[in-house]
Amino acid sequence: MSAAAQSSVSLLIIDDNSGSLELLSEALAQSGLEIFTASDPEEGLDLFCDRRPNIVLTDLVMPKMSGMAVLERIMEVDPATDVILMTAHYSAESAVEAIQKGASDYLNKPIALGTLRERMGQLVDEARKRQRSFQLEDELRTNSVFEGIIGRSPLMWEMFSRMRRVAPHYRSLLITGETGTGKDLAARAIHNLSPVASGRYIVLNCSAVVETLFESELFGHVKGSFTGATQDKPGLFEHAHGGTLFLDEIGDMPLGTQAKLLRVLQNQEVQRVGALRAHQVNVRVIAATNHDLRAAITERRFREDLYYRLSMVEIQMPRLTERKEDLPLLQRHFVARFAAQYGKKIRGLTQRAQIRLAQHSWPGNVRELENVIGYAAMMTMSDLIDAPDLHAYLQAPSGHKELSATPLPVLEADSFAVQERLLVMRALESAGGNQTQAARILRISRDRLRYKIKKHNLDKPDLGQASAAAG
Repeated sequence: MSAAAQSSVSLLIIDDNSGSLELLSEALAQSGLEIFTASDPEEGLDLFCDRRPNIVLTDLVMPKMSGMAVLERIMEVDPATDVILMTAHYSAESAVEAIQKGASDYLNKPIALGTLRERMGQLVDEARKRQRSFQLEDELRTNSVFEGIIGRSPLMWEMFSRMRRVAPHYRSLLITGETGTGKDLAARAIHNLSPVASGRYIVLNCSAVVETLFESELFGHVKGSFTGATQDKPGLFEHAHGGTLFLDEIGDMPLGTQAKLLRVLQNQEVQRVGALRAHQVNVRVIAATNHDLRAAITERRFREDLYYRLSMVEIQMPRLTERKEDLPLLQRHFVARFAAQYGKKIRGLTQRAQIRLAQHSWPGNVRELENVIGYAAMMTMSDLIDAPDLHAYLQAPSGHKELSATPLPVLEADSFAVQERLLVMRALESAGGNQTQAARILRISRDRLRYKIKKHNLDKPDLGQASAAAG
């Protein structure tokens, strides 16, 4: 283990007895373990929010706030933290309560230093193993990218293998799958792996084209062929000559256009609207749909001959629920992407947030996950995304008053400062102006909250109130 990795493990000791703090700090000191101390529990919570130690050792009976309350606050911020409670007033009921609230251990004073060192050594080793696990997950994420698509599940590896085999040889190809499964990424990957990768990659969303303009868009037109045709215009097939044309949502293509598309696929030649002669094109066609084309054929909304021409090679995109083992990889990918986009330091998700996401059915597939992580990354004021940062529909019912109980609408990335200001204002309002309570709601330290208050000019009194007070 490198020194850098070891030094990132940290311990916070909270005890109102300064003598105990000094004794425990000296007894537990070891190479690669950074130790922080606090004699006041509220200062200790501030230190926890600011430094995010892996382990917290706290006394149970303290003025202002009990160790049990400290435990609850820490679990609200980061349930993955190992918290050990110490007390000279041991009871079985209290120990059970502590364990139920998330404590890693409950020790009776006086504590044998040898026993405490051994227990702390175990927790430090576990923290280092978790860190190594995170490093391995990052390496795994890096090694689980296929042409921009992330996955390591058997279904995805099988799909990657199929794409690699067909890319050099296909002339037309069909990609099927539900909305949000990544059909556009698969189409781009197949183009990149094909012999025409250096050629143009042209995209047409068939559901966004007016029916009367379809043929002109695909095949082009000559001057005077219809009202408004003031000059010759090449179609997308001609633009894609020597490359790939991606027809997204082909199930929405009109039947008349489907017949002409079939002729192009068969003959590799196009005839502009109003032209007398056709000319050759060399284009590979990838079509995609989230519709059941066989049902569309039965309902006479899709041509059977075109379907069989396209589906000679078919790539089926799996639903996210069919590849749940890819969920942690995708989460880390989107967290890293949105953290960079928003300029925030976000380490990942808490266990509580991961459990919520794992329980969801993901009807919107990977695109829904992307939106969920993007929203949460914008909402969080911490370096970890927690359950309250998620969209309201992903949150379990709770009796606690959470900041994100009624989340704000997602704003664009360039409005991040506006979003942050609104979050700070809401927290201060919920806390009745109490900065300590507002910092706890936001899961940040008081110092960081004060910085954000000053940054957004929230420390200035309302001019109207000030005038009234002056009068």
